[in-house]
Amino acid sequence: MARDRGYTVQPGKRCKLARLDPGHTGDLDKKRARKLVGQRLEELNELQERLYSGGERALLIVLQAMDTGGKDGTIKHVFSAFNPQGVEVTSFKVPSEEELAHDFLWRVHKAVPRRGMVGVFNRSHYEDVLVVRVRNLVPEAVWSGRFEQINAFEAQLAASGVAIVKLFLHISPEEQAERLQERQQRPDKHWKFNPADLEDRKLWKHFQTAYEDALSRCSTTWAPWHVVPANHKWYRDLVVSNILLDTLEGMKLRYPDPPPDLESFVIPKV
Repeated sequence: MARDRGYTVQPGKRCKLARLDPGHTGDLDKKRARKLVGQRLEELNELQERLYSGGERALLIVLQAMDTGGKDGTIKHVFSAFNPQGVEVTSFKVPSEEELAHDFLWRVHKAVPRRGMVGVFNRSHYEDVLVVRVRNLVPEAVWSGRFEQINAFEAQLAASGVAIVKLFLHISPEEQAERLQERQQRPDKHWKFNPADLEDRKLWKHFQTAYEDALSRCSTTWAPWHVVPANHKWYRDLVVSNILLDTLEGMKLRYPDPPPDLESFVIPKV
């Protein structure tokens, strides 16, 4: 059952973020949404167990957002459904000297989850068509060619059994301002405050344009993008859990077959 198909960027269609309400909550209130999230997390837990025990497929979740968009919060709340031993979270920071000496996908390919695992990318290979573009770190001739390289890379992963879920957590500039202010004022949030985020905020429109291009050009049948309304964290968590549930159910996961003549085994006394 496709619960949140309306948030999927249709392949071949142009994504216009200004037309998508980051404060959308449907007909739900917080209490109802949180109850639904609790139900979804129980279902996700059982499906992840099938994925882990079967060891035949993998799930890759790509999280992208503007600063304060809620990537860490999504990982904390939604992915709490998963057994930690079956999850690998990778945060892509500024490339190291070694990483810069290779092609831009080198460090990403190394982090792709192995069969049976869930991999979560907190930021991803899409930084190489977003940040590098907005900040003019590489020429347009370089970053513009990366869209097709990304599509080919993701097609290769999908063909090898990796299901890919790409989530753009969509917030408004007003909501971002409130979250930045909260980080500035609350002592327990001070560690999250980064003055560089203020410089990126000045480039909001440029980042929105870059995101629209990435979402439009890299939403494919094998790795679609989903634009998640994320002004309200409780609704964000519901949408994300729904999308993950649809994806895992669509993978038709099953537990591995038991040993032959399972019932004939006698448990020894000790």
